[in-house]
This record gives sequence, C-alpha cells and structure tokens, in this order.
Amino acid sequence: MTADLSTTNLLLGILAAVSVLEALVIIGAGVAGFMAYRKVMTLIEGLEQRQVAPAMARVNAILDDVKGVTHKVKEETELVDDAIHKTMDRIDDTADRVRSNVRVRTSRLVGFIRGARVAIDTFVNNHDSQTQASN
Repeated sequence: MTADLSTTNLLLGILAAVSVLEALVIIGAGVAGFMAYRKVMTLIEGLEQRQVAPAMARVNAILDDVKGVTHKVKEETELVDDAIHKTMDRIDDTADRVRSNVRVRTSRLVGFIRGARVAIDTFVNNHDSQTQASN
C-alpha cells in the first residue's frame, strides 16, 4: 500500500477552516453580546432616571410626611396623657376634699342624732323601770 496523504491533508485543511470560522463566530457573538449589554444598560439607566428616581423622590417625600405626622401624633398623645393624669389627680384631690367636708359637716348631725337616741333610750328605759317599780 502506498501512503497517500492528500486526503488527510484535505480533511485537516477543512477542520482548520472550520475552527477559524468557529472562532470568528464566537468572537462575533461576544462582540454582539457586549453591544447588547451596553444598550440594555443604557436603557436601564434611562428608565431609572425617568421612572425610578422620581418615584423614589415621591416615596421619600411621603415617608418624610409620615414621619412628621407620627412625631406630631406622639407629641399630642403625650400632651393628652399628661392632661388626663393631671385631671385625674385633681378629681382625686377634689373627692378627698368633698369627703372631708362631708364628714366634718355630717359629724355634728350624726353626733346630735346619737345623743338624741341615747337620750330617748334612757328616757324609755327609765320610764319602763319606773312603771315596773310602781306595779
């Protein structure tokens, strides 16, 4: 058998050409991917500037308003709580004074009624004793 390398060389040449074409396709795909990436990033930055940034500004303004309202409500709640405690203290103090005044004013009346009761009991007991002694 004679060694004929022309077919082998032809196949190796075809493989080399295909490898070069594959390399060019891969490089082209990489360049196309990079260009698509740049366009997408430019689009995202534009969306961010046109849509997201104003929305975030509005959201931050709303959050600042909510923070202010919450702070104001907290202050007002503390004032109302303090006023309620002061009012309760005044009511307790007034009730103590009324109770004391009622005791002072009614103690004389209660003393008079007790004295009258003792006097009546004494009178009735003495009268019954005298009635039994005369029988």
